[in-house]
Amino acid sequence: MAAVRVSSRSGLPSLLLYLGIGIAMGQDGLLELQFDDPELTQVIGYAALVVILAEGGLGTKWKEIRPALPAAAALATVGVAVSVGVTAAAAHYLVGLPWQQALIVGAVVSSTDAAAVFSVLRKVRLPSRVTGALEAESGFNDAPVVILVVAFSSTGPMDSWYLLVGEIALELAIGAVIGLATGWLGAYALRHVALPASGLYPIAVMAIAVMAYAAGAMAHGSGFLAVYLASMVLGNAKLPHSPANRGFAEGLGWLAQIGMFVLLGLLVTPHELLGDFWPAVVVGLMLTAVARPVGVFISLLPFSIPWREQVLMSWAGLRGAVPIIFATIPMVSGVEGNDRIFNIVFVLVVVYTLVQGPTLPWLAKRLRLGDPSEAADLGIESAPLERLRGHLLSVAIPKGSRMHGVEVAELRLPAGAAVTLVVRDGKSFVPLPATALRHGDELLVVATDPVRDAAERRLRAVGQGGKLAGWLGTGGGTRRRSG
Repeated sequence: MAAVRVSSRSGLPSLLLYLGIGIAMGQDGLLELQFDDPELTQVIGYAALVVILAEGGLGTKWKEIRPALPAAAALATVGVAVSVGVTAAAAHYLVGLPWQQALIVGAVVSSTDAAAVFSVLRKVRLPSRVTGALEAESGFNDAPVVILVVAFSSTGPMDSWYLLVGEIALELAIGAVIGLATGWLGAYALRHVALPASGLYPIAVMAIAVMAYAAGAMAHGSGFLAVYLASMVLGNAKLPHSPANRGFAEGLGWLAQIGMFVLLGLLVTPHELLGDFWPAVVVGLMLTAVARPVGVFISLLPFSIPWREQVLMSWAGLRGAVPIIFATIPMVSGVEGNDRIFNIVFVLVVVYTLVQGPTLPWLAKRLRLGDPSEAADLGIESAPLERLRGHLLSVAIPKGSRMHGVEVAELRLPAGAAVTLVVRDGKSFVPLPATALRHGDELLVVATDPVRDAAERRLRAVGQGGKLAGWLGTGGGTRRRSG
């Protein structure tokens, strides 16, 4: 917890602090703990990645990601293929790695880290098309990358490229179908079956997400894609206690990151990294300056995306613990030179995470892609009142919301919904129609079952567009009236 606080105050990526804790506990550190179990590291890393993808999917807004899905799919497939090819060529010709090792390195580092991308993008206000494409790409590209790494790490004869591409397409299709189906069925069940305690909803949501991964993996599909899509469906389904569900998932995501990074720090042997430091820097430079930009450019050719956004997407291909976890696959498979592969990937991730993460907000500002005028979204939590056939909506007005200054009567909630309580500066009171709302207020809105969705749409519309949202074209269930 202290590392989280220090990293947020200093601006350093938390990855480095967690890895540092693991290294300090390891065989070259203060405690000199002996840990050399790549298979256990891989299993725990996969489990942590499932939780991280679930947390990312729950926080992904469908309205932002939907227009960017084709571009994200292209980045996660065509972009990954280009990145693998260019990076592998650099590792072979510039560093001297044999082709099998070079291909493994190229595949491993071509996956962007979901945890790193989610955490950075939620601190930087970017155009929704950019944010949606990068978040979806980080959720999608783990699936084809892990298939490539397993194929390249095989000690037997590798299948032809045609069979490999077909296998990737089939596994992605199976994972997508299972993920969407599991998410839809889970959301339907949670909306229609009232659980006896509100604390069970977050557990149920995470259980459904993990079931999606398990079902996808057992069906020989992509479990990673399944868990991300199932979580995205659940996160956009207006489930009871949605903010609590996301908060619980975020806490588990932090726990997964901390445990995963510390374990990776334990696994590495620091004194062995020095010999592979410069090869890792060279490969990382080619990946960051050549492979990623070329992959982004080729992938986005059909979409007419402005060059500024392409530059930012190229720099935002953040690496984190995921490539290091994937680097344990050749270790478990017994690939010749697997120690060197792991060391190169480890150094590359640490160096370029330190470079890219903190500079991404600066680059967005230089490219004039920041969007500070975009209003902050409301935090709305719904608690069902089964026997009363109604809902309690708890609404938090964040800084930046255009609901600030709007009077209660100007909310124009649908008939059957009303603001019954306002909490301001720690004190609660029953508002009057002329009570003006402020940043930091928390509202308690009571809505009957038929108008619950309309009331939430209206509240979000006012939060985004102010009291004139209905007349200025912002949604919210109201229409312009004549006269």
